[in-house]
Amino acid sequence: MNKSKLPIVFGIGIAVVLILVFLIFASFGLHTNPIFSLFNGVIMAYGMFMAIKMYKKDKGKLFKYEKGFVATFLTGLNATVIFTIFFTLYGSLIEPSYISTMLGNWSTHYNTSEGLVVFVVFVMGVATTMVLTLAYMQLFKQSWNIHRPKASIGLGSV
Repeated sequence: MNKSKLPIVFGIGIAVVLILVFLIFASFGLHTNPIFSLFNGVIMAYGMFMAIKMYKKDKGKLFKYEKGFVATFLTGLNATVIFTIFFTLYGSLIEPSYISTMLGNWSTHYNTSEGLVVFVVFVMGVATTMVLTLAYMQLFKQSWNIHRPKASIGLGSV
């Protein structure tokens, strides 16, 4: 797969899974409970892991930290933007009472607007993307440790 397409393809894939899981929760009426957004993190983590794994496999010995970072970050950013657009459309067109129902008492006591909720969804996605990107790059970067031969310990050596 072309390396420049990798963040787009995986980003779209992650977003599709996020949207499907959201719609499954919505069909059971569970989408108004913010605790279920924890599944979003799991989906993002798996999708971004697979993206960087495939990217490193494609690059082999030519894998560079900077390029891997950008590929992983763009994968999560693409998924976040697509899901945020879906979330906005869902909350404004498909089920207009969704956000106020989700917020419960917050919407009346703290005057929280729908725009702020959409912004928070976007920021949470970007924060998740950044944390996962930094964590995964620690797993996939080349080690700078010097491999030294082990000293032989024997009875005759002094």
